[in-house]
Amino acid sequence: MDTLLSTIRCPEDLKKLSLHQLEQLAVEIREAICRLACTRTAHFASNLGVVELSIALHTVFDFHCDRLVWDTGHQIYAHKLLTGRYDEFPTLRAKGGLMGYPNPVESEYDLFMTGHAGCSVATALGLRVGDDLIQDNGLQGATGGLSTRDCTAGQASSGTRDDDPRHVVAVLGDGALQSGIVFEAMNHAGGLKKRLLVVLNDNKMSICPRVGGLAESLDRLRLNPYYTGLKSEVQRFLTKMPLIGDPVERFLTQVKDAVKAGLVGGMFFEDLGFRYIGPVDGHNLRQLQKYLQMVRDFKEPVLLHVVTEKGHGFQPAAEDPTAFHAPAPFKQENGAIVPLKIPRPSYTQLVRDAIHARMKADPRVVAVTAAMCQGTMLEPIRDEFPDRFFDVGICESHAVAFAAGLARSGLRPVVAIYSTFMQRSYDQIFQEVSLQNLPVTLLLDRAGLVGPDGPTHHGVFDLAYLRSLPNLVVMAPGDTDSIAPMLQLALSLDRPAAIRYPKADAQRIVRPIQPLELGKAEVLHRGRDGVILACGTQLVAAVEAAKLLAEEDLDVGVINARFVKPLDTAALLPAIQESPFTVTVEEGVLMGGFGSAVLEAANEAGVNTARVRRLGVPDQFIEHAARAELLADLGLDAPGIAQACREMAEVKKGAELLMAVNPDCESR
Repeated sequence: MDTLLSTIRCPEDLKKLSLHQLEQLAVEIREAICRLACTRTAHFASNLGVVELSIALHTVFDFHCDRLVWDTGHQIYAHKLLTGRYDEFPTLRAKGGLMGYPNPVESEYDLFMTGHAGCSVATALGLRVGDDLIQDNGLQGATGGLSTRDCTAGQASSGTRDDDPRHVVAVLGDGALQSGIVFEAMNHAGGLKKRLLVVLNDNKMSICPRVGGLAESLDRLRLNPYYTGLKSEVQRFLTKMPLIGDPVERFLTQVKDAVKAGLVGGMFFEDLGFRYIGPVDGHNLRQLQKYLQMVRDFKEPVLLHVVTEKGHGFQPAAEDPTAFHAPAPFKQENGAIVPLKIPRPSYTQLVRDAIHARMKADPRVVAVTAAMCQGTMLEPIRDEFPDRFFDVGICESHAVAFAAGLARSGLRPVVAIYSTFMQRSYDQIFQEVSLQNLPVTLLLDRAGLVGPDGPTHHGVFDLAYLRSLPNLVVMAPGDTDSIAPMLQLALSLDRPAAIRYPKADAQRIVRPIQPLELGKAEVLHRGRDGVILACGTQLVAAVEAAKLLAEEDLDVGVINARFVKPLDTAALLPAIQESPFTVTVEEGVLMGGFGSAVLEAANEAGVNTARVRRLGVPDQFIEHAARAELLADLGLDAPGIAQACREMAEVKKGAELLMAVNPDCESR
């Protein structure tokens, strides 16, 4: 097991291996990824698809000096194994272990922590221009996370021009290609005419099957019969060429016009200023190496179109890459895939069911998502209401602006996007939705801490960035009982609304149900010794904390805020005034979040906040770990909330004791 893989301590070790050994290495890498997927949730199919591409890139380029930027970095596993992280690989996505995305702290081979799609071409172009300016002006380049080696000397044997030693490569998925920022960057790169290689990894997927006109263009490009014949001629020509250089470039120049005439997609990239090469078989290692060698020293921007299969090498994943995008841990028994854990109903599932019910009841309700149909569990809605379901691809800004148009026409759109990705549409939430006061409902899935996906995906900023916008109602269900009523309320309003909910198993607190009214909190219990103001599904932990404290003869009340905006000052401010202490709890950043809203309201009303303590996410990026581990570390689980209440109670007792000893101390 891992006979070759265990010997790879850096990419230089790959240069010692034959083609046959590299192909065997690809098999071992896939086996290592499969072992990982059997132990914890991991990005599976996408990583299986780029194994040969990763090997080819590291054998043709020297990324100890050259630049490599992975777009949507969940496809980084093979790269990590090839860059000295084999021993740590079993810790991937576990607390204290390797991150599931590129991480400059881990390795000099990771230049950016890329968790969102579409930015690779822009950052790669910035690296290209920055390297050129630094070299042309004799400046000292950045060394943080980058090699300080003499790149000119290191690359001399590869045929690189001495005055331009570093290559810059961006690996871009076809799903991410739809992002607007990609075209902004390609337009800029084509105008600058800088030497830049964009590798388009075309696997016909994002998380779900890709959508839109560009996807259809790539399909035509890949299946064009003219190209099929031309490809075989180019491959035979390359096979006869022991060295890659000017003869190949001259040959390609001769057929360039024919290619542009026959392939609309290629002409599209050419018109942006890129030399288009491909499509290339992304699982033919030798062919990949030859094409990469060929395009390496082109002096203008190049787009190399590589066709891969998501899930390649593991048949169940290849047949159903959507299901195996990030599967729960599994094992194989007699050829069948058996989950190691039976999934419980989640908040996402209940939100989906609520959307479905409203769409059945009201034909004006339509659903919009941004390449997250599977993650938001909207497949049944897509199948039952194909004319009222819209997957716009990885284009979050467009999704919200499109929804604004739907709302202006008289429809009631719901936009289901992960909290961390909704940030990308902030300007549209401001300009096209809130400013116009349109009835668009934003559903922020994965709000709060998302566990092993880490800092790029934690949805902890939404309360802070949403509650500042006028007209927008912001809601957070405390448990399952609030989900359907909140969606129904949102769709009944003539103004925009947002509902946030976590990536977690659904939980319910048994209690008499209090009707949901706009801006009204729910008082579960009024306590003698203090009160917990809970925002969102931290309500469950707050109730558990109150039970723990009751065993210690501390009577602490619990209020389910339900609304962050408008805030129920009629319920919350008297609770602060009358309680010996108040603890606010939220699964979001403290800076600008729910607790801040409470303090602002109290300050405006002249209420003393000296006995208020806020619990939430501090002003730092939170690393990856299981969600339960992160909540415990941040004091946001039941024991942590209970401990904060104990400390506040002790402060109160200390103040009372001081008053008993010296009654005049308060006046001082």
